[in-house]
Amino acid sequence: MSTFATALNAIFSDSNMAVDAMWFEGGGIKGVAVRVIRKSPDEITPFGAGRILSGTTRLDARVADMPTPESGDTIKIGSEYFIIQGEPKLDRERLIWTLDMRPA
Repeated sequence: MSTFATALNAIFSDSNMAVDAMWFEGGGIKGVAVRVIRKSPDEITPFGAGRILSGTTRLDARVADMPTPESGDTIKIGSEYFIIQGEPKLDRERLIWTLDMRPA
């Protein structure tokens, strides 16, 4: 394991950075326990001469925990459900997925 992978594992183990979640492939009923880092950045979208500010939800998840996420999969964090929208994106090292989410 590389030093970078070891550092990422430490970050995902830290309760101040990551939270427990359940991943349901294809919206199925049998979930897999994963750790995710939740991000909620504002996004500005151009619209004609104006701009629209909207909130987003993105999750980072380790490839080791979630090897094959797909658009339409469901993730539960606490009592909240989210659906992956769009294609999951891998980081440069191919260790972390970034998932664009919407409320279920």
